[in-house]
Amino acid sequence: MPILKPKLEVPITSADLPVPVMFRSAVTPAQGVYPHHQHAWGEFVYAFSGVMEVKLKDHHYLAPPQYGVWLPPRVEHVGLNRQESHHCSLYVSPTACGVLPASACALTVSPLVRALLEQLRDHPPAQPPSAEEARLLQVLLDQLAAAPCNNSYLPHSDDPLLGPVLQALETDPADNRTLAELAQTLAHTTERTLARRCQRDLGMSLAEWRQRLRVVRALPMLEAGHKVEAIALDLGYGSASAFIAMFRRMMRVTPDEFRRGTVGGGGAARDHW
Repeated sequence: MPILKPKLEVPITSADLPVPVMFRSAVTPAQGVYPHHQHAWGEFVYAFSGVMEVKLKDHHYLAPPQYGVWLPPRVEHVGLNRQESHHCSLYVSPTACGVLPASACALTVSPLVRALLEQLRDHPPAQPPSAEEARLLQVLLDQLAAAPCNNSYLPHSDDPLLGPVLQALETDPADNRTLAELAQTLAHTTERTLARRCQRDLGMSLAEWRQRLRVVRALPMLEAGHKVEAIALDLGYGSASAFIAMFRRMMRVTPDEFRRGTVGGGGAARDHW
């Protein structure tokens, strides 16, 4: 598992940034990990391709292309990606963080925010940025400040009964055991108790959570060009049509439509999630 280090113009132990907002982007290999760390400034993480994961002490955020993860200053975290990923970070000085949420969260990425991030990716700002680049970074910060704040698309739980079930499904998304079977074999509890824990901690049924997990796992495989039939089998579906029906219900587009929308920087298909 490759251990990664952000290539910053300022040491990660620094008390502040040299400018109010800094931007960096990187391509990370499959199974890449940014080890446990924190910094004095805020960070917004966004994946242009692949699905970035950010683990906090008490939460696990996943960021497919419709979300980015906001981390206020001094939040300890680990960053990782299971498939190759092209992602970026927007670092925000503590003095400029007041307009952003006080707690870590997933921010909805609008088409405008995505376009701004892609512009910065394709034309990285100088250090320090020019006056024009500084204005662009400020517009991006203003847009993020107005973005809806959400829980992770795939919430997690440390509940002693529910946690092991979610971990088992994350390890093997093709696991098709029923809620009753999972409750009995993994949680040693009743189906009703496990269902209640799902609603309490996840805000949804286990069936919906499992569908979201499979969507998240399907995204990088679609971007990598895997056949829909192979993805369906890998995720536990008996046929491609069953997987396509689920994907369309969750994403409002078919897997092939999503794939076409993600090639070359993204299209309208990604705006639905």
